[in-house]
Amino acid sequence: MLSKQYKEMLSQKSVIRDMFYFATERIKTHGAENVFDYSIGNPSVPVPEAYNKKIEELLENPDFTSIHGYSPNLGILSVREKIAAYLKKTYDVPYEAEHIFMTSGAASAICHAIRCVVEAGEEVVVFAPYFPEYRPYIELAGGIMRVVEPDTKAFQIHFDKLEEVLNEKTAAVIVNSPSNPSGVVFSDATLKKLAAFLMEKQKQYGHEIFIISDEPYREIVFDGKTVPYVSKYYDNTLSCYSFSKSLSVPGDRIGYLAANPSCAGAELIASMCGQISRGLGHNCPTAFIQQAIGDLIGTTADLSVYETNMNLLYDAFTSLGCECIRPDGTFYLFPKAPEPDARAFCDKAKYANLIFVPGDSFGCAGYFRVAFCKDTKTVERSIPVLRNFMRETYGI
Repeated sequence: MLSKQYKEMLSQKSVIRDMFYFATERIKTHGAENVFDYSIGNPSVPVPEAYNKKIEELLENPDFTSIHGYSPNLGILSVREKIAAYLKKTYDVPYEAEHIFMTSGAASAICHAIRCVVEAGEEVVVFAPYFPEYRPYIELAGGIMRVVEPDTKAFQIHFDKLEEVLNEKTAAVIVNSPSNPSGVVFSDATLKKLAAFLMEKQKQYGHEIFIISDEPYREIVFDGKTVPYVSKYYDNTLSCYSFSKSLSVPGDRIGYLAANPSCAGAELIASMCGQISRGLGHNCPTAFIQQAIGDLIGTTADLSVYETNMNLLYDAFTSLGCECIRPDGTFYLFPKAPEPDARAFCDKAKYANLIFVPGDSFGCAGYFRVAFCKDTKTVERSIPVLRNFMRETYGI
């Protein structure tokens, strides 16, 4: 018999992927130069040359088993040591290799983190707007997702709503800063208030409440801003990172989970993740890619194009009357649609060859996401198309 749970999920496919597939088909009939696909966050800048050189160096290694063989289940020790050393130096948090678990990107890290700290029937709190895939990550682990309504004035945490949602069943809270989809960075004041709030609730309920910090965009920031490191504010934090955005290597599927050395069970988390992998069939990312990033911790691709694109599109949308909070980072813009139903807006826009994702699936109806990880010339060419669409459809 086929699994009922997964059959039901077929009717709840990712809206992001659906729009991406529409764009793919649209390109076949209208040409790639005429379709402006802002649906999916696929990094567009070249990888650093140092990464390519490292790949070449590894391929020339005659010891093929060290490159193409199995790695240890928790990841290659020397790579875990380098990650711990980088985090310790950069954020002044005393990580050691034992606190690091290698994963196939941030998604895998989050899935492992949830299973580490959430029992079946317990709750995980997310802040709208949130990455839609949090729901299957949580629910397929047996957890229950609870959503805090968005503060649409600033997209910081709506603490009055958090007070209503968090309860004795809460096992974890997911923080995503900079945020997909809003691009907002949670401020120092926000994180201090969140940490104090959760510490008080831990005392009240008599059990740990973990923060699972989703951090794949922490190097992509604008206007000279920096991203506060969540583990500096709250001991019970599991940091989930991906090199997909910083090195522009999403297809290489490489990241890690870092357990704050002061969190409950810090010495057990990585090893528990190894056991979780047995059930997920994860069994660590490839040895080849682990070694490729090992000497490049802290290196990034040239990410400046994202700020250029953000400025172009932010100015375009706001000049057309769309309310929009200026992103602090990421490669996303999250404007308010010119009509109440963002799904209807995106459906109209896609037939004008402008592919956006409605915010409903992010828990924020009336808004839409624009993934501007494109070359700047494409962004520039899309703006007259956008202006024409808004004029013809909405009289703007």
